Amino acid sequence: MTTAVFLAVMAAAVLHALWNALIRRGADKQSVMLALTLGNALTGLCVVAMRPWPDPQIWVWIAASGLIHTMYQLFLAYAYEQGDLSRVYPLARGGAPMIVLLVSVVFALDPVTGPEVGGVLLLGAGLAVMARGVFTSGESRRMLPFAAGSACATAGYTLTDGIGARIGGDPIAYTGWLLIAAAVFYVPVILALRGRAVVPRTARVWGVGLVAGGFSFMAYGIVVWAMTQAPIALVAALRETSILFAVLIGWWAFNERMSPQKGIAAGLIVAGVVLTRL
Repeated sequence: MTTAVFLAVMAAAVLHALWNALIRRGADKQSVMLALTLGNALTGLCVVAMRPWPDPQIWVWIAASGLIHTMYQLFLAYAYEQGDLSRVYPLARGGAPMIVLLVSVVFALDPVTGPEVGGVLLLGAGLAVMARGVFTSGESRRMLPFAAGSACATAGYTLTDGIGARIGGDPIAYTGWLLIAAAVFYVPVILALRGRAVVPRTARVWGVGLVAGGFSFMAYGIVVWAMTQAPIALVAALRETSILFAVLIGWWAFNERMSPQKGIAAGLIVAGVVLTRL
C-alpha cells in the first residue's frame, strides 16, 4: 500500500465517522438515512452523467451492491436507535475486516503477508475490546443483532465493490451507480416499513441528511478507488480506524463516557494500523 493510498483511506475514515455521527444525532435515524440515500443518489446521477455507460457484466455487481447497501443502511439506523455512537460504531464495523480477510484468503483474492494479517487481527482485537462495554455497562443489547447485521453487510459490499470496481475499471462511475441502486432498493423498503411518516418534514432534517450523504459519497468513493490500488482486506481494515474518530466525536459531541477500556482499545487499533503499514 503506497503512502498516497494510505492517506486517502485515512481521510475516508474521518468522513465516515462524521456521517455516522450525523445519523446518530438525528431524532429519527431512518428519516435522516432516507435523506442521505436520496442525496447520494442525486450525487450519483451527476457523476454517472459524465462517465461512459458501464459494460453489461458490471450491472450484476452494481445491483448486488445496491441491495447489500440497503441492508447495511437499515441495520445501521436501527442500531443507532438503540445505542451510542461509541458502542454501535465498533460493533457495526468490527466484524467486517475479519470476514473480508477470511474470504480474501480462502478465495485468493489478494496476496496478504504475515505482518499484514497480524495487523488486521490486532485491529480486530482492539475493536472487540472497544465493543465489550455493551455487556458490562448496562447498555441496551437490542443493538446487537442490528450491529451484527450491519457488520455482515459491510463485509459483503466491501468484497462486492472491490471486485466490481476492478472489473469495471472506473471506480468513480461504479460508486455513482451503486448509490443510485441503493436508493432504488432502500426507498420502497423503508416506506413499506415506516410509511410516509419516515419522509423528512423539515429543511433541517433534509440538510443533515444531504450533508451526511455528501460525506458518505466522498468517503466511499475514496475507498472503492483504494480497493483498486491495494489489497481489499487491507483497505477494509485500515478504514476501520474511523473508530478512533467516532469515539472522539461521541465523547466531544454527545458527552459519551471515555473509559480506560476505550483507551486500551484505541491503542490496539493504532498498533494494528502500524502493522498493516510494515
